[in-house]
Amino acid sequence: MDKEVRQSPAEPAVHRPLPHDSAVKHVTGQAVYVDDMLEPEGLLHVYFGTSPCAHGRIGKLGLDRVRQAPGVVAVLTAADIPGANDISPLHRGDEEILASGEVHFAGQPLFAVAAESRDAARRAARLAEIDIEPLPAVLDIETALERESFVDETHEMKRGDPDAAIESAPHRLDGVLHMGGQDHFYLEGQAALAMPQEDGDLLVHSSSQHPSELQHLIAQSLGRADNAVTVEVRRMGGAFGGKETQAAQWALLAALVADRTGRPAKIRLDRDDDMISTGKRHDFRTRWRVGFDDDGRILGIDFELAARCGMSADLSGAISDRAMFHSDNGYYLPAVRIRSYRCRTNTVSNTAFRGFGGPQGMLGIEQVIEAIAAHRNLDPLAVRRVNLYGGDGRILTPYFMTVEDNVLPELMDELAEAADYPARRGEVESFNRAGGVIRRGLALTPVKFGISFTTAFLNQAGALVHVYKDGSIHLNHGGTEMGQGLFIKVAQVVADEFGVPLEQVRISATRTDKVPNTSATAASSGSDMNAMAALDACSKIKRRIAAHIGAEHGVAEDSVRFDSDGVWVGAQRRDFADVVLQAYLARVSLSATGFYRTPKIHYDRETARGRPFLYFAYGAAVSEVEIDTLTGEYRLRRVDILHDVGRSLNPAVDLGQIEGGFVQGMGWLTTEELWWDEQGVLRTHAPSTYKIPVASDVPDAFHVRIWERGDNREPTIHRSKAVGEPPLMLAISVHSAIRHALTSLAPEGVLAPLDAPATPERVLLCAERLRSGA
Repeated sequence: MDKEVRQSPAEPAVHRPLPHDSAVKHVTGQAVYVDDMLEPEGLLHVYFGTSPCAHGRIGKLGLDRVRQAPGVVAVLTAADIPGANDISPLHRGDEEILASGEVHFAGQPLFAVAAESRDAARRAARLAEIDIEPLPAVLDIETALERESFVDETHEMKRGDPDAAIESAPHRLDGVLHMGGQDHFYLEGQAALAMPQEDGDLLVHSSSQHPSELQHLIAQSLGRADNAVTVEVRRMGGAFGGKETQAAQWALLAALVADRTGRPAKIRLDRDDDMISTGKRHDFRTRWRVGFDDDGRILGIDFELAARCGMSADLSGAISDRAMFHSDNGYYLPAVRIRSYRCRTNTVSNTAFRGFGGPQGMLGIEQVIEAIAAHRNLDPLAVRRVNLYGGDGRILTPYFMTVEDNVLPELMDELAEAADYPARRGEVESFNRAGGVIRRGLALTPVKFGISFTTAFLNQAGALVHVYKDGSIHLNHGGTEMGQGLFIKVAQVVADEFGVPLEQVRISATRTDKVPNTSATAASSGSDMNAMAALDACSKIKRRIAAHIGAEHGVAEDSVRFDSDGVWVGAQRRDFADVVLQAYLARVSLSATGFYRTPKIHYDRETARGRPFLYFAYGAAVSEVEIDTLTGEYRLRRVDILHDVGRSLNPAVDLGQIEGGFVQGMGWLTTEELWWDEQGVLRTHAPSTYKIPVASDVPDAFHVRIWERGDNREPTIHRSKAVGEPPLMLAISVHSAIRHALTSLAPEGVLAPLDAPATPERVLLCAERLRSGA
């Protein structure tokens, strides 16, 4: 083909604000989730029965009536599991698929029912006769600390002599902060479909963030090798960490039924059971002591973090570690100690949730900043600025990592100016000095969030790219799509590598038989790792094509270039599809696997030193609120956000992540309250009792911008930065603004004692306490 016959130029895809690849399908209902798949012939529906109490010894598990119920085909207990009765992701053996011997939380699965219909399975599960001998239960952090009930050993980070620094400081304060958990409240509940294959193999469709772990756990439970199980995930209707480890239990139940009966089996949890039987964001209690100078500069600080982990370890060790890593947020702490207690309680095992412990660590230090500001009668923004990482050697974290990429000073200054923070702060103070029932609050808070898995071996990703002889491209990688836009971002990268239109790249479901041994899609690193793995695969194919075409034309391999006009062979332009066909006819391999491992990272947990993160993502938010001190009700008047995503791969997707993360964080800190009764039974397990934010909670004045000067010093994919988790912590500004409004009721020098979530009830109680002088 001569240079005049060519494909239409492809507009570069990377850095363009393109829609989500499934956006139209989402809004029209065409997107296929597990429960939307055509049901195969002979499908069985699976459900489960649970423990009614928080801790006890199983006496009788009477299932005769369950087995005799209409439509029931099989009933499984722990005794029917042919392999390991274990779903623990890291601490093998501390959480069972189905309880045997003892139960450890109210809602723990005891048995599974398979029936001809979902309704029949659910009705039958209620017929069980369960006799459990109650045992003493530990339900909260305080009791766990008293009884030294832990899922993991206590950890400590320390730099310098914080005790001496605090004692010698001109000013000292101490305090405590209680933070509630949060339910993931994904739109699609936990779901799985298991399909028997030849030779006893299984194909499992699951709503899971971690197909490879699911594959391993299913194989382990059946007593087989991993290669007997294939897990496929096309998309999830939300996950937020709730489907990283905890999708396993439900997929395992479906797989066990399919294996036992030889029939396809599906499970889909309803909202109540999903909320009761799956883990959540960890509750935390933070105690602190701090010493500081007249300007509010921290000289020494001592943190004690305690997390309610629930009945098993799950990912609590790494989550608690990350809370420690983020207890500095964006602030330099010259002398610091951070202790972490991981409390075992007889409640559902808490798990990953967007931010993975980071939000709990950051909320603690922000309370410290505001307490210092109140004590010194300073604007909290001034105290924040004076404590930021910066020059004069103030660049070392409590875990001895050097902060090399700090942009918070200039980013915060730009936001403060754009949001007119100084003038508005003065207006709010004047409004509050006038007295009255209505009070206002304004706060600007920063975010510094580390990007990488802190468990080093998880920082790896694989990809598989096929180029077909007509020039079309098939893309597969180990990342999962949960609505966050990972698939479109990786496809953009692949399209640009070959210089083809985005429509030429076919996105395919994540499957363990295409890309093996993948890490969970988590830690905000989905694009960072999977796009780089795909890039590696593309590069291999391009080198093979270039070598062949270059030799054919008598030019060096590096003289062959791929761009949006086609393939350049020296000065000659060729059509991509033509070049691909010629390579195929010449028996050049047009398929390649790609791999990526995050560089530079290392961390020694014994010494609490290292570089657990490749880089940091930064952002800041200004929030203004108005509260009614007689009812505790409040409204968000205005929000201004400026967030650094480096050189955005897809500004439209990233902007959506910033907006959504902020609103979800606002829910955690304001309305989403989890409540267990004295027997350890969750009572807030439906939308009627558990309140997530709705559209009316977002103010009309909601100004969100991606920082135009954003970049990444590290060689990430197209110098972009992760965006999944960091924006959630921008919502700390809402909690801080509410506290600012309440502090206007307090005596001078006193910070309003506001825990999280700041529900209207809690705001009212705080206001009354301040008015009464208690």
